[in-house]
Amino acid sequence: MILVQQVLVKMENIHKSFPGVKALDNGQFELRAGEVHALVGENGAGKSTLMKILTGIYTPDKGKIYYKGNEVQFSSPRSALDMGISIIHQEFNLVPHLTVAQNIYIGREPRKHKLLLDERQINRQTQELLDTLNIDLDPRDKVMDLPVAAQQMVEIAKAVSYNSEVLVMDEPTAALADNEIEQLFAIIRRLKSNGVGIIYISHRLEELKQITDRISVLRDGSYIDTVETKDTDVNQIISMMVGRELYEDFSDEPVQDSGEVVLEVRNMTRRDGRIKDVSFTLKKGEILGFAGLLGAGRTELARALFGADPLVSGEVYLRGRKVSISSPADAASMGIGYLSEDRRHLGLALGLDVTSNVGITNYEEFKGTLGWVKGRELKGSVKNLVDVLNIKTPSIDQRVANLSGGNQQKCVIAKWLLRDSDILIFDEPTRGIDVGAKHEIYKLLNDLAAEGKSIIMISSDLPEVLRMSHRIIVMCEGRITGELSRKEASQESIMSYATAL
Repeated sequence: MILVQQVLVKMENIHKSFPGVKALDNGQFELRAGEVHALVGENGAGKSTLMKILTGIYTPDKGKIYYKGNEVQFSSPRSALDMGISIIHQEFNLVPHLTVAQNIYIGREPRKHKLLLDERQINRQTQELLDTLNIDLDPRDKVMDLPVAAQQMVEIAKAVSYNSEVLVMDEPTAALADNEIEQLFAIIRRLKSNGVGIIYISHRLEELKQITDRISVLRDGSYIDTVETKDTDVNQIISMMVGRELYEDFSDEPVQDSGEVVLEVRNMTRRDGRIKDVSFTLKKGEILGFAGLLGAGRTELARALFGADPLVSGEVYLRGRKVSISSPADAASMGIGYLSEDRRHLGLALGLDVTSNVGITNYEEFKGTLGWVKGRELKGSVKNLVDVLNIKTPSIDQRVANLSGGNQQKCVIAKWLLRDSDILIFDEPTRGIDVGAKHEIYKLLNDLAAEGKSIIMISSDLPEVLRMSHRIIVMCEGRITGELSRKEASQESIMSYATAL
């Protein structure tokens, strides 16, 4: 029998710096067998960096790591994996054109005669694994065809397939709806009962009471404290994270809309059937929330409206005039901006700096008479947005890849604010963002609505939808199944429509 008190991992005095950024200064952490230990902090606190050091992705500048009482140094992710430590990254590490099965067992595929891939065997193994975890996916589906929440389940199955004793979960519920979160928690409890130690990184602080045993807090790269979950509350955790009291008030009234219709969608249908005869209106100054479960079609609708995916039928009207949107460039030229749920792959050029990422859709606005970009003016505008959005970066010349997830998200928002789009589609706007940054995003959305911007907000976080929306549209299996005013809406009524057939 494995004792809960057995220490699996101990990290002491961990330091790590990158060009212009001190990511960790005295990072500490301890994990016991058979426990779920939360690691929390604001974006940029050093959580992901500490875990990347534990899993061999980064090498610490200073400090010691102990695994089962022995000091270790991991030279690569493979060496950590071989030792029994797996990580599920916030940003997925999957190969899009491969199937679910091929992604889970990549590099370990069963083969016929040591040469040919045994597709039947790998699919059978994957199905058995998915059944064990109660994950409803087809092993033969390509990952590129799956929504983000389903890709998260693939990552979880992949990590579990290694039978690791330590499992790091970085924002595992960020893309999941309530029913998928319960499914994940069931998996976590099963692993915990088998003696697996789980490091749980999450900005959804309300989850911690449900699933964790202890909570450790980092702030600005430094270790603050570790507390027993049962002996603390959310306000105490927030205070340790941000260094001040911060209250999450869900009673704020959103700005009221004017009633003027700026966008009307009629009978929109996608060729793949993921959107079926969808019609709705969006008003000036309105925040229109879209709710639904995995596979409801919300993201597919946003992509179609932005011109990223083709339609079979449907009409779009902007301020009463019928328009044709056949590409994202068309949408952007008509004043529509889109913040994708997958910011790293679809919203950012990670190898470029902050200025290039924010200015990438706006170069025409900063062209001089000879066609050259007015660099000084562009940088001035970008610097202003960096200050307004409180983007934590050493400078606007910093590569976006070196920023934390929340600050990367803010760069995508800045891109569309610089373009001054009238209609903004925010798909999971606070995914992977800490509690302090969430307040900033919420205030920003309300401020934009007050200025007359029209916002479509897609979110899997029901309290967020209820707090921010003037109206809520609920989708199920590609169709709109309900529309609720803010006064009518509740978690129960939304879920009722979200599960309607």
